[in-house]
Amino acid sequence: MADTGPTTLGDLALEVRSKNAGPFWVTMELFLRDADGYGITADESYLNERTVAALYGVDETEVQMFRIPSLNVVKISFPRPVGQASLHDRDVHSGQQHVPLAMLPLPTGR
Repeated sequence: MADTGPTTLGDLALEVRSKNAGPFWVTMELFLRDADGYGITADESYLNERTVAALYGVDETEVQMFRIPSLNVVKISFPRPVGQASLHDRDVHSGQQHVPLAMLPLPTGR
């Protein structure tokens, strides 16, 4: 089968990870392989607060994004849907929250 190139945001990254940022917030970090991959994530029509809010069912006004071009890194934080270790918490360390972000399809034409 022929290599079709990257198709998801995770394909552009060295690592995509998520973790707690205290008991009430989740932080995700995208470590992009190179400046070209970072350039795709820097396109705010593709990766923005609205996109993250839709992926995670949070209010887009509560999504915080930090772009660090010198490191090819994007950091994203938003409130957890439930407090850490509360009765309905299914991911105490928020270690699995990065998956929807990593699976985000790349914009067409990339």
